Amino acid sequence: MTRLLVVGGGIAGTGAALALHKAGHDVAVYEAHPDSAEDIGAFLTLASNGMRALAEVDASAAVTSIGFPLASMRVLDDTGAEIAQVPLGEAGTPHLRYRCVRRGDLNAALQAEVTGRGIGIRHDMRLVSVDDGPDGVTTHFADGTTATGDLLIGADGLNSTVRGLTAPDRRPAYSGQQVFYGYTRQSPPAARPETITMVRGSAVAFGYAVSPEGETYWFARVAGEPLAANDIQHATPARLRDLLLPLLSKDTTPAADLVAATSDDLMVTNATELPTGTPWRSGRTLLIGDAAHAASPATGQGASMALEDAVVLAKSLRDTPDTDAALSLYETLRRPRVEHNVTVSGNISRGTHNPSERRPGGGAPTRPGDDELAAHLAWDTELRLPAT
Repeated sequence: MTRLLVVGGGIAGTGAALALHKAGHDVAVYEAHPDSAEDIGAFLTLASNGMRALAEVDASAAVTSIGFPLASMRVLDDTGAEIAQVPLGEAGTPHLRYRCVRRGDLNAALQAEVTGRGIGIRHDMRLVSVDDGPDGVTTHFADGTTATGDLLIGADGLNSTVRGLTAPDRRPAYSGQQVFYGYTRQSPPAARPETITMVRGSAVAFGYAVSPEGETYWFARVAGEPLAANDIQHATPARLRDLLLPLLSKDTTPAADLVAATSDDLMVTNATELPTGTPWRSGRTLLIGDAAHAASPATGQGASMALEDAVVLAKSLRDTPDTDAALSLYETLRRPRVEHNVTVSGNISRGTHNPSERRPGGGAPTRPGDDELAAHLAWDTELRLPAT
């Protein structure tokens, strides 16, 4: 392979560009948004597996310079009583600690890392069609320009244009919850540093973390019918507070006070997911990240899974000389793991979650591929099909 085209300059696309460039490919990134600030209002957590993927493409410093680390999680019941506190991920290794970041800041940091390595990234490039031929794939953009490469990687997120062209019958579906995000300068009493607090409210699943500067990042997941697109687009902060506060005020937790103290930094979205079994490949086109396997945000793994995708794809292409075999290897390694996340996260959102199988002697729930993940991501190890 000599030329790879990445459509989408978000987390999956920039991660793929960094990994493919490290593997020796000529990569170009095309982003539809005019700047890096897509979804700047929301925040996310990068788990240890996502931070490990970033470390393997030498991008840890770009991300640890933003946001703040999370070393533990505590759980409160609807009375505010603490019922659990556990370490998060690989908290003992600084560059692998969970990290809480604003999505827009993360996009900007990763895009700056891409540019700094001499990888081309063009903004305001809206894909309209793709021509897939025996000698290459050509993308056509709304401004009339085209680009031709050996492989097109669709990393353009939940509402992927690439997926709409290659698998038009597979569309995101509502997964059962409205998700609110907000920021306030108010901190709850006895806020703990580097800790995310999860509140099992009587009507709302709530979570918050306090930055070193004293700003509280919070989210709320509310089961019910999806909000209409117009209601989301034109919702005012006052309206969103009015939706949440009656539900939160039933409980004696910090949640209601945090929402009441939030002024303008408040947004809402419907949690959505892609059906498992969505085709990822079509000729010289491959989908990765949310474009291929978007999950509801309940497990907090979307960004980390996308970064895993990026490294495993680059290594598959590096270690397997035949492109078709490389993409088959990639899909074999990735599909069980990411679709398990889609299923588990969706079940949590729909309230049908059953406790996952746990490791012998207790510990965190297992996911397919957990035991092999470090080896799959380690840049100096060769990828192979799992033994049968």
